Amino acid sequence: MAKKENYDVVIIGSGPGGYVAAVRAAQLGMKVACVEKESRLGGVCLNVGCIPSKALLDSSEYFHLAKAQFAAHGIKTGRVTLDLATMMARKNQVVQELTENVRKLLEGNKIEIIHGTARLAGSDRVEITQNSDGASKNLQAKAIVLATGSESMALPGLEFDHENIVSSSAALTFDTLPKHLGIVGGGYIGLELGSVWLRLGSQVSVIEMLPRIAPTLDGQVGRKLQQVLKRQGITFYLETKVSGAKISGKKVSFSMQAEGKKGKKGTLSCDKLLISVGRRPLTRGLGLETVGVQTDALTGHVVVDASYRTSVASIYAIGDLVPGPMLAHKASAEGIAAAECIAGKPGEVNYDALPAVIYTWPEVASVGLTEEQVKEREIPYCVGTYPFSGAGRARCMGETEGFVKVIAHGKTDRLLGIHIIGPRAADMIAECVLAVELGASSEDIARTIHGHPTFAEALQEAAMAVQKCSIYAS
Repeated sequence: MAKKENYDVVIIGSGPGGYVAAVRAAQLGMKVACVEKESRLGGVCLNVGCIPSKALLDSSEYFHLAKAQFAAHGIKTGRVTLDLATMMARKNQVVQELTENVRKLLEGNKIEIIHGTARLAGSDRVEITQNSDGASKNLQAKAIVLATGSESMALPGLEFDHENIVSSSAALTFDTLPKHLGIVGGGYIGLELGSVWLRLGSQVSVIEMLPRIAPTLDGQVGRKLQQVLKRQGITFYLETKVSGAKISGKKVSFSMQAEGKKGKKGTLSCDKLLISVGRRPLTRGLGLETVGVQTDALTGHVVVDASYRTSVASIYAIGDLVPGPMLAHKASAEGIAAAECIAGKPGEVNYDALPAVIYTWPEVASVGLTEEQVKEREIPYCVGTYPFSGAGRARCMGETEGFVKVIAHGKTDRLLGIHIIGPRAADMIAECVLAVELGASSEDIARTIHGHPTFAEALQEAAMAVQKCSIYAS
């Protein structure tokens, strides 16, 4: 007979949404259990997503700098060679340390960690199987939080074999350098992984069915990013569809069809083919249908209200399971908000102040509305831009590619969006997020003294440029 245990909250999933929700619930005085089906905590982000990819991005950037840029600084390195096994071992060590930190964090907050596969057995019950001691468990809970994340999507005729046709997870574990890496999908993940292997010496081809890469970016920023990546060596096939992949030996060949009646047809052959066309909510096996949790028939997202409560009052959902960008920091913010709502507090997330980052080099970071969105909503606006080539620190580092773009309301000067492509954009965006969160104006940033010389001066200069804009203001 399965053992039965009682909790205030049971959280299914230990990724950035799940473990943060667990800690916040514990801080609010609740008895909490966190269920994880994998042997290591941290979910996709820490194990096969955000963290390992950034570790490889940093390592590959160092390799590229040593090969191509150190000499300009008077640093003679001689012939630089790649030790891929050591690079992968370092990446694995980073992942192990951070996942162990999550375990210590949960244990330090007296949260019970249960390894096993969870399934909803009722509105207040979770059944656990395949746990470490081989026995099943039934958990009774006043509230249940679903935080199981998402999984990579395949394409018809391009199904994963995890050796030749791979997902992003497998592209983080190659044991040899692909001579030619094909990537289907020009979004954040594909561009980041393409950058890793390009720097290490692979030929990289990106095939995107839309007319532009990273389509959620501000158009001006997206065009600049494509220009820079193309100059670095990535080949782009835009408005092009892929089909009919065939594996012969260690090669993958596939057909490409450009859009339109006169669109060119052709074939491409590569060593590895990465399918990076998006992710879908991972609800398989959760038993949502058993208890009546409603999902969106089109997207598969779990339907929730403003408190992250599903159609079953005692069950909540956060992170990649619910609508919105699939970002780790979004999941964490929702985890905190959901725990606070369960505790009767006014938890909420301001999605207008949600940063997004692409960890290519130069980096891309943004918050708020794009210029296209502002035009579509017919909001009067002013724009100020400033190139990093004008920033002293960027000149000193030899990192002058890119610019800062500030969009403000044409009448009130309130910040509508800030977009950065350039060095350290991922860190610079934090100031911008805070400004948007507090309802600041471009003048507020322009009048804030920024250290000299810093990359952030480019933000101040762009904000100053907004003050000179009167084209759209009335």
